[in-house]
Amino acid sequence: MIPYSDIMQGQSRVAGVLLHPTSLPSGKLDDDVFRWLDFMAAAGLQVWQVLPLGVPQDNLSPYQCYSAFAMNPALLDDVSAEAQVSGKEDAEFQDWYHQEQYWLDDYALFTVLKQQFSSHAWYEWEAPYKQREPEALATFQQQYAEQIRGIVWQQYRLYCRWNEVRDYADNQGIYLFGDMPIFVAHDSADVWANQQYFLLDEQGIPTVVAGVPPDYFSETGQRWGNPHYHWEVMQENGFDWWLKRLENHLALFDLVRVDHFRGLEAVWVIDAHHETAEHGRWQKVLGEQLLETLQNKMGNVPIVAEDLGIITPEVNALRERFQLPGMSVLQFSFDAFDDNPHKPKNISHDRIVYTGTHDNDTTEGWFQSLDEATQHHVMQRLEVNNPKQVTDTLIETALATQAQLAIAPLQDFLQLDSSTRMNRPGTVDDNWQWQFEWQQIPDNLAFDIRKKMLAAGRLIRNY
Repeated sequence: MIPYSDIMQGQSRVAGVLLHPTSLPSGKLDDDVFRWLDFMAAAGLQVWQVLPLGVPQDNLSPYQCYSAFAMNPALLDDVSAEAQVSGKEDAEFQDWYHQEQYWLDDYALFTVLKQQFSSHAWYEWEAPYKQREPEALATFQQQYAEQIRGIVWQQYRLYCRWNEVRDYADNQGIYLFGDMPIFVAHDSADVWANQQYFLLDEQGIPTVVAGVPPDYFSETGQRWGNPHYHWEVMQENGFDWWLKRLENHLALFDLVRVDHFRGLEAVWVIDAHHETAEHGRWQKVLGEQLLETLQNKMGNVPIVAEDLGIITPEVNALRERFQLPGMSVLQFSFDAFDDNPHKPKNISHDRIVYTGTHDNDTTEGWFQSLDEATQHHVMQRLEVNNPKQVTDTLIETALATQAQLAIAPLQDFLQLDSSTRMNRPGTVDDNWQWQFEWQQIPDNLAFDIRKKMLAAGRLIRNY
């Protein structure tokens, strides 16, 4: 299988599907994942895009995790941290441990400390632990060595399981497409262990927080609450934390989406005392210097820029300078503006086109939510007479573009309604929980999708 970086630079065009592993029928990396990859291969879908694989907080959002590096143990069949921990610490484990130790020790310690502090956030812990006093941490590590070791072993099992998935996908000619949130959660091992890299006060509380201004999804904007980076300190340390984070993701995936890429040019800064996001301000950051450092250290890497929302010429220039593919979403294409970058005719090879993303309604739900006049306009643009043809035709429209990669969520391939939507931005309840059932997959679906791939010229290998 040719590297995806070659597709980024060449003329090949492929297609894929967006489905988080938690949306598998079991929600785990068990036999379902291999059955899923078999279905993809039969359908000619060559890219599996997932959401971040991290350990989500209570709202289950994969974009608010307890670590920027650790994987979600809920993906394992047996989530016990101590499972199979004894007697198997072979050379492979030791090599892996030493390679990942830069984040793993802090994450394991953080996790067990949270357990002992009744799941309270790290900035609410007793001062010696909150402030990482060496003597206090050393004593705790000795006292809870077995539990800490169990967390380490749990992450090793996840690493091994994901490698099995990756090997299987590679044998099926399928690329794995990961997702990296630009910000990290305040209550995370990363912020606790690297407080100097974030804009915090002496008590570990953010002075300003991240979000986005009012937009398509919310009239008051979105106040995410993540702390902002102390970019100057990160630069002084050669952006070491960022480089390790990117290396970690690129070891797991064939290509990686940087969520909220425009935050590498300027970020929406909200004073921490504001409860909503509309009173924030844009502030420049050192993203260009970060990307230069990344390129100098790692060369041209397969990174995708999520450039949706309010995008300025400066953001476009940054993406184009480093030759990173951007994103287009067909649900956003039905306006009267000829230069809309989401319109099919404006989508070039250096884009990835979606019918919709995890933040959008399903295409069926989106269409049903439109008023009658807009529905008529959409059908006219798609040249269909039956409303039931809209979702299928939008998929075919995505495939027909010049984008190097065309992706639809599984919900669209199944023509499902709003009840199966993955996320509603700006809300906290009932998100991230959808799972499909195998009986929802028609027997002829893989064959029908494969015909679409062939007709659009998006198959680069025979199976």
